[in-house]
Amino acid sequence: MALPTSLWIVGAGVGMFSVAALTLALLGQQRLKSLEQELVRRQQDSQGQAIEARALAKQAQDTARGAESKVALLEGRVAETALQRTQLEELIQQLSRSRDENVLADVDAAVRVAVQQSAITGSAEPLANALRQAEERLGRMNQPRIERVRRALTRDLDRVRAVVVTDIASLTIKLDEAVRAVDDLPLLAQPERRQATPARPAASGAGAAASAAAATDRWLPWLQERWSWFGSRVWDEVRSLVRVSRIDSPDAVLVAPEQAWFLRENLKLRLLNARLALLSRQFDTAQSDLRDAAAVLDRYFDRSARRVVLTADLVRQVGGQSRQISLPRPDETLAALAAAQAGR
Repeated sequence: MALPTSLWIVGAGVGMFSVAALTLALLGQQRLKSLEQELVRRQQDSQGQAIEARALAKQAQDTARGAESKVALLEGRVAETALQRTQLEELIQQLSRSRDENVLADVDAAVRVAVQQSAITGSAEPLANALRQAEERLGRMNQPRIERVRRALTRDLDRVRAVVVTDIASLTIKLDEAVRAVDDLPLLAQPERRQATPARPAASGAGAAASAAAATDRWLPWLQERWSWFGSRVWDEVRSLVRVSRIDSPDAVLVAPEQAWFLRENLKLRLLNARLALLSRQFDTAQSDLRDAAAVLDRYFDRSARRVVLTADLVRQVGGQSRQISLPRPDETLAALAAAQAGR
């Protein structure tokens, strides 16, 4: 039984389509394989390039670090060179400075050092000596451009000489004398015993002896004279035992003998503290201690005794002379020196 022609045609078409589909499938599979191979190759190339890029980056970092260290070294050398250049320029300026400028610079430095010494020692002598030496040195130059500096030096020197500075050495000597005299000063509680003057009784005794030797028969007048002499001596002794005086502070009379030693030592410590304050230029502290010492002398010691009066006057004299005096600064001289160095 023969198949119809249409079936043969359909079968041929299906076969051809199948062959074509199989061919396309084979071609697509080959293309996919080729794409996979290309992807693998490109991935391997990318990995190689990445490794090479990391190596290049590390090399670039090492190169940058080396460059930074070299730049830092170069900067240090440049700074050192600049410093050497500055020092060299200063040296050249110093070498090229004229004789007058050198003298002005030396005078300026000497005056400034003298100002510091006077401030430390509290004496005007260093500043006065520096100004006088500077004036003599500039006077030998005889230059019109420094005449203004000489006039300023003269005016500042006159101001320094006019200042009366406290003589610390003499004040400390006076305080030492006061400290040595404290042990011999009589207290109100222990007044100084006054000795009777034996001049008149001695003369009377001598007259009695002469009258007795001249006339032995006149023994009665001689006896009366001796009795008068003996009575005057007894009266002088009794009068020395009793003394009437005014006492403003009754507690000063009640100082016990064992407390008198502490009172004298306390007074000595006050005077020694004032001495140390004077040596350290602490005039306020010195005056405070001297006022306390004077108050102790007035309150506890016998002001009728000459030694107490002299010691109290000595303490008050030191307190009046120990005062802070500000030394004048030679600002006019320094300004004139600066103007002369600047060439004005």
